[in-house]
Amino acid sequence: MDLQHAYVEGQMRPHFPALLARFQAESDEAAASPGTALDLPYGPHPRQRFDHFPAIAPACGTLLYLHAGYWQSRDKSQFRFVAPGLQRRGFHVVLVNYPLCPEVSLPDLVQAVRPCVRAVREHLGNDRLPLVVAGHSAGAHLAVELALAGDARIDGVLGISGVYDPQPLLATTLNAKLNLDARTAAACDVTARVRDGRIPGLWVVGGDETGAFLAQNARMHAAWSATGHWSRELVVPQADHFTVLDAWVDGTGGWDDAFAAWQPLVGWRASGR
Repeated sequence: MDLQHAYVEGQMRPHFPALLARFQAESDEAAASPGTALDLPYGPHPRQRFDHFPAIAPACGTLLYLHAGYWQSRDKSQFRFVAPGLQRRGFHVVLVNYPLCPEVSLPDLVQAVRPCVRAVREHLGNDRLPLVVAGHSAGAHLAVELALAGDARIDGVLGISGVYDPQPLLATTLNAKLNLDARTAAACDVTARVRDGRIPGLWVVGGDETGAFLAQNARMHAAWSATGHWSRELVVPQADHFTVLDAWVDGTGGWDDAFAAWQPLVGWRASGR
């Protein structure tokens, strides 16, 4: 397999610039919504910040979202557009930034993001609402790291188009900033570190993504289910690495059915769109 193509060029699409511009415009609109709190600190680093979009319907849970960018780029401000639909369904939505490589190593990045869960619970008044960690691409890897850390209660994990095992990236240009070697890449493979547990997991990938991303999703689902966790895999038809987020927001491509099956297991009350 040509890993550079599988993880970089093969994932690109001509419509991405226009799509990301729309995401940004919708995110800017969401940021201006009433009650939104932006850039709340969870640590001393300038990127240890989170946004809180409060539930509009009676609150039934919290979704903490970690953005994409191969641990080296992008920002939560580009993905605020995911919040409004979830707010209307009764969810607090929290978008989290984190330090980026190469300023920090990937293992140090994982440690830097861990305090965010406790900080979010404290911000919400230590409520007992179920909290799910979710992430897209590199953020999905970090969501699993938070679920495995065991230092804060997490009720579910949602991974979207995740890179759960970074070892293939050693053979790509992405490693110029990640600075991984064989040892650290293997240590950061979350599929090899899943422990027995009962945290429901939902693993989603676009059907038009490369075989490498489909395989990453299948491996994560297999590792999660093999250790006693409830686990479900969803391949969204005709979705790529970013339109899979559109399908999530719209509830299409099987998203609504998968979300409805997973939602009560994490303790969220059923709610309509």
